[in-house]
Amino acid sequence: MKSISVHTVLAVMLSGLLIMAGGFGLARIYDNMHNQVVTEASKLGPIEENPSESAKSKDLKSIIAENQKLVVCLEVELDYGKVQGSGFLYNQQGDVITNAHVVGNARTCRVKLSDGTVYQGTVIGRGEQIDVALVRVPELAGKEPMKIARDRTAEVGDEVIALGSPLGLQNTATTGIISGVNRDLDIGDYHYKGLYQISAPISHGSSGGPLLDRHTGEVLGVNSAGAEGENIGFSIPITQVLPLVENWSKNPSTAPVQPTTGTAGKISGKELAIAASYLVEYFYTCVNSGDYVGAFALLGSDWQAKQPYENFRAGYLNTLSVRIEDLRVVAVNQDSAEISIIIEALERTNQGEERTSYYRATYQVGLENGKLKLLKGTASKIR
Repeated sequence: MKSISVHTVLAVMLSGLLIMAGGFGLARIYDNMHNQVVTEASKLGPIEENPSESAKSKDLKSIIAENQKLVVCLEVELDYGKVQGSGFLYNQQGDVITNAHVVGNARTCRVKLSDGTVYQGTVIGRGEQIDVALVRVPELAGKEPMKIARDRTAEVGDEVIALGSPLGLQNTATTGIISGVNRDLDIGDYHYKGLYQISAPISHGSSGGPLLDRHTGEVLGVNSAGAEGENIGFSIPITQVLPLVENWSKNPSTAPVQPTTGTAGKISGKELAIAASYLVEYFYTCVNSGDYVGAFALLGSDWQAKQPYENFRAGYLNTLSVRIEDLRVVAVNQDSAEISIIIEALERTNQGEERTSYYRATYQVGLENGKLKLLKGTASKIR
């Protein structure tokens, strides 16, 4: 047997070590290259991400609160009796869009705002075939109107909000979807063509109110008809309405009445009770949406003087939500009404916890400079 020299053994061992070291190094290089993320600045500049629809969306409560202020209740005296409907502020000339069947052949109508103020409006245009009319209210001139979806139409599945005054209940909102498009109907003297069918019900008194995009708050249509007892409504696309109302606004058919100080002082006791109830409900709508400025504006001047805005706002900062459980008209006289309510309030404690409390509150609602205001109020905790 031949002997193996020491030099040969050393050479073999050295070769093995070199091979092992090379393999280990290759493994490290592969691992680094495999996990490395290579980045390079674009020569075209930074890439802008398209904002998602959710980024453009507004909160549901915010949309309702912002737009309820611009929805009005219309009362019209016709030959066969009193008719009530809804409308919404369309432009800065004080023009209100509603249905033609609401105003009928009347020249004027009573326009009741969400805060209970009542003005006289003049019908300056009405459709003969399309169920739409335009009412001018000089006192509303200069007020920021609703946002209009001028360049697009709704599609099946779009989420919507219908605002109006069903059965005289002002500031009512219902939600639903566009469940159909291009619906044709014949009701009375009007031929409705290309309507939106919606799952939000349209009840008596809601006709003429706006149909809003659930995510942007833009007006998509004018609510016009509903199926009795069913959650089905129909709305005229706003794109059909715009050519008519724009022409009427520029060329009114009747000279509008001059501005007045409001006719809230001439309403009956029953109407005062209803308006006072609306005002209390609207106050809490403002509080719920965080619109403390709007809520504070509903207080009478004496109340505002005794409780500055900063103190008023601070009193509601820990109130997360309020719900009116019961509202009753306790008394009505010539120029004021007493409203009693029970409210459920979700509050945040000083320790950051949430709790539900119940309060009984009483408000005196009366006229101040021709407008209804919350003149004074008291509240006590029930539990």
